[in-house]
Amino acid sequence: MKEKLMIIGASGHGKVVVDIAIKMNKWKEIFFLDDDAAIKTCLGLPVVGKTEDAYRYINEADIFVAVGNNEIREKVQNELALAGARIPVLIHPAAIIGGAVEVGIGTVIMAGVVINSDTRIGRGCIINTAATVDHDNRIADYVHVSPGAHLAGMVEIGKKTWIGIGSVVSNNLTITGNCKIGAGAVVVKTITEAGTYVGVPARSVR
Repeated sequence: MKEKLMIIGASGHGKVVVDIAIKMNKWKEIFFLDDDAAIKTCLGLPVVGKTEDAYRYINEADIFVAVGNNEIREKVQNELALAGARIPVLIHPAAIIGGAVEVGIGTVIMAGVVINSDTRIGRGCIINTAATVDHDNRIADYVHVSPGAHLAGMVEIGKKTWIGIGSVVSNNLTITGNCKIGAGAVVVKTITEAGTYVGVPARSVR
C-alpha cells in the first residue's frame, strides 16, 4: 500500500468513496481526478487533473475508480491495472464481512453492508449502503448492488449487472450479466437473458 490515494471521480459516488477511505485511515494524502473542469474539490480535497493524468501517479499513489457507471468503471480500471496501477479494496468500518469472503480489487463496500460467509465478489463492484449479500453468493466483476438491496443465499450475479435499490433476489437463483433489476423488484426465477426487469415478481421490460 502506498501513502497516497488518488480517486478518479469527484461527484456523488466519489464523495461516498472518499468518506470510506478517510474512515479507513490508511492513507496520508488523498486527492482526486475528474474530467469535469468545473469541479475543483471534493469534500475539501483537491481535484488535481483529469482521468488521463492517472498514469503520472501510478508509482506514487494507490488508484481507485469511483465511477458509478459499470461500463466506464470497467474500462478505466482495466486499463489502469494493465499499466501496473495498485488498485485497493475499500471497506467501510461499519460493514460486516463474514468468514472466507473474497473481494476483488477496486470494489467498494459501503456502510451498513452485510456480506456473509463463503461469498466471492469480483473486481470493481459497488456493494452500496445497507445492502445484504448472504452466504455462498458469486458476484461477478463490475456489478452494482444498490442501497438496501438484498441477495439471499447461493445467488449468482453476472458481470456488469445492476441490482436496483430495495430489490430482492431469492435464494439459489442466477441473474445473467448486463441486466438491470429495477428498484423494488423481487426476483424469484433465474434470469438467463440480458435486459431490464421490474416489478413483483420481476418481469422483462422490452
